[in-house]
Amino acid sequence: MSIAWNPETQEWHLGNGLTSWVLGVLPNGWIGIHHAGAPLAAGPSYAHLGPHDFRGFDNRVGEPVALALPVPGLGDFRVPALVVEAADGSQVVEPRYVAHRILAGKPALPGLLPATYAEDEREADTLEIDLADGPTGLVATLSLSIFRDWPVVARSMRLKNFGAARVVVRTAMSATLDLPDDDWRLVTFSGAWARERMPVDRPVVPGRQGVGSLRGGSGNEHNPSLVLRRPATTEAAGECWGAVLAWSGNFLAEAEVGHFGTTRLRLGLHPEQFAWPLEPGASFTTPEALLAWSGGGLSALSASLHEVLGRRMARGPWRDRPRPVLLNNWEGTYFDFDHDRLVAMAAEARATGAELFVLDDGWFGRRDSDDRSLGDWVVDRRKLPQGIDGLARAVRAQGLLFGLWIEPEMVSPDSDLFRAHPDWAIGVPGRRRTESRQQLVLDFANPAVVDHVAGAIGDVIASAPIDYVKWDWNRFITEPYSPTLPPDRQGEFFYRYTIGMYELYERLTTRFPDVLFESCASGGARFDAGILAWAPQAWTSDDTDAVERLRIQWGSSFAYPLSSMGAHVSAVPNHQTGRVAPLDFRAAVAMFGAFGYELDPTAMREADRAAVRRQVAFYTERRDLFQYGRFTRLRSPFEGDGNEAAWMVSSADASRAVVAHYRVLQHPWPHRDRLAVRGLDPAARYAVTCWTSFEAPMPTFERGGDELMAVGLGIEPPDPMPEGREAGADGHRLVRGDFTFRLFDLRRA
Repeated sequence: MSIAWNPETQEWHLGNGLTSWVLGVLPNGWIGIHHAGAPLAAGPSYAHLGPHDFRGFDNRVGEPVALALPVPGLGDFRVPALVVEAADGSQVVEPRYVAHRILAGKPALPGLLPATYAEDEREADTLEIDLADGPTGLVATLSLSIFRDWPVVARSMRLKNFGAARVVVRTAMSATLDLPDDDWRLVTFSGAWARERMPVDRPVVPGRQGVGSLRGGSGNEHNPSLVLRRPATTEAAGECWGAVLAWSGNFLAEAEVGHFGTTRLRLGLHPEQFAWPLEPGASFTTPEALLAWSGGGLSALSASLHEVLGRRMARGPWRDRPRPVLLNNWEGTYFDFDHDRLVAMAAEARATGAELFVLDDGWFGRRDSDDRSLGDWVVDRRKLPQGIDGLARAVRAQGLLFGLWIEPEMVSPDSDLFRAHPDWAIGVPGRRRTESRQQLVLDFANPAVVDHVAGAIGDVIASAPIDYVKWDWNRFITEPYSPTLPPDRQGEFFYRYTIGMYELYERLTTRFPDVLFESCASGGARFDAGILAWAPQAWTSDDTDAVERLRIQWGSSFAYPLSSMGAHVSAVPNHQTGRVAPLDFRAAVAMFGAFGYELDPTAMREADRAAVRRQVAFYTERRDLFQYGRFTRLRSPFEGDGNEAAWMVSSADASRAVVAHYRVLQHPWPHRDRLAVRGLDPAARYAVTCWTSFEAPMPTFERGGDELMAVGLGIEPPDPMPEGREAGADGHRLVRGDFTFRLFDLRRA
């Protein structure tokens, strides 16, 4: 077992040789965290590392502070993990230890809360600690699961009211972690539409700092994840923590530095606009938070999170399957298409090697623009006289899979559904509803709405041979209110909306288990760990510009695996930035993810179609690496002038790798430059082939793994450089011009 209980010292040690967490029952019955982070030897007591009286920090002088479940009103004036209002209006509870259980494996969370899992009970162990507050009868059960193979602990909390009166939960964090010093930098991932998950790196300072969302979704402004790193920590070395919340709704992720130089990490449901009444006998469970520790730098931290989220949060047959190369018609046609045009696009897509054709928006109701028909999930026979079934069969007859776009959570005021059920759209009775994109959000806190949409969308998917569904969500929630909830329970609305969305995902993925679902939310506005439980890949951003995608994919990779990142090549001038970048450069960026195209292949020149054929062939030959290899960040597009970026993927046995280097703008007479890589076998020899376009590679050469990691690959001048020759001779091409790349294919010789 990786969890040991010492009854003499009243300590639990969660350890797997990669990380250790030591918790203890304090003399007053509260639970302290003595240590979290680097692995420690099992057996000794570590109570001397734990919390003490903090030199009068606690008003109850001499009593320790409860660090595993901090609460307000008892002398710890930092942010709490649990705030409960009793029947008398007070908000003071004292959760004290009463019992614990050590379980093999990892129990599922109740209801539809997304959570990691163990396929075999030997993969994880779980500690459940019951803490009771006598006057209210409230019992808080802390759940901590440690995985065998990764330095990751999953945390959640279950609250149950064993008392005789109602209590109201005002704050319920999934995880808090107190660290004994403040020598950290906080990294959050923020931005906006078309520039999601930009790393923001700053030192922690006294007080609270963090990010959150009150939009009804996790949002593209801030992501429900963060990193704490030591100031000297780099991608390759140093201590850091990563925290990820498996939740797709409102959230809070923050760090607080107290006046004695300690740091408290807090992650969970946003307390604002949240209140959950607990009647006698009722219970409530928080979403799951994942806390990962690394002593080997940021890339090692990301590798652990990638494995856990990609292999033990994602599920179903598509978790491990090769993701198909797709062509989406959206930027190629927008709403202007018919059956014949789509079939012609599919034929050209197949000729280039694509494997999946996706029909995006505009196929239903009278959807000639984005101001009508959402909610009317009936095929538009003006455009598609043979229906979705006829189109899907025509596409599949060409050897392609077929996919379809939906936006099931929305309704247009100009729709039959809204005219029949205006009360199904979210809004406060007697107040004007705010429209965005000429659409409203359906009330998924209302089970009747979920039932209707599940039937309507399910009928569409069942009506045709559909292999893939792109699920969009194009606006946030305003006027939050549900008439199905009484006035004193409106604080449950945002939580229930998210659970309703999960309910629809659960019904559709259960009914259609072989369909690949891809989440999309106006680009990357709901790109989070929770959604991966049903949709193993997500549309990373509406911004398909390759230069911008270097930054977006870099930031996304801190928590999320490449298999989860939809990354497409689009036409130029780019529809978001107007930039014109070479086709091969666009592909070399998009290959690091779930690869595809977002354009009209019938409008391309034959030379470009030939280039796409070469790109698809290059990608599919190395698809296992691009989708499931270990991703390592090498050079950040956020450092210096942002003109370069580099990263790599490698196989688990270090026998293969693809290393990418990108340069945005060319400068004259660049300095001598070599790119050191990581994660290879230092004793092995590697055959290295460099591609600066997908037309033909440069000559293959051989290097030792030790040299490649210690010295690196030549960028300026390029490898290979024959002795006595100038660069550029005999096919040893110099790479000049803007928007250039090098892809190095490494194979153990």
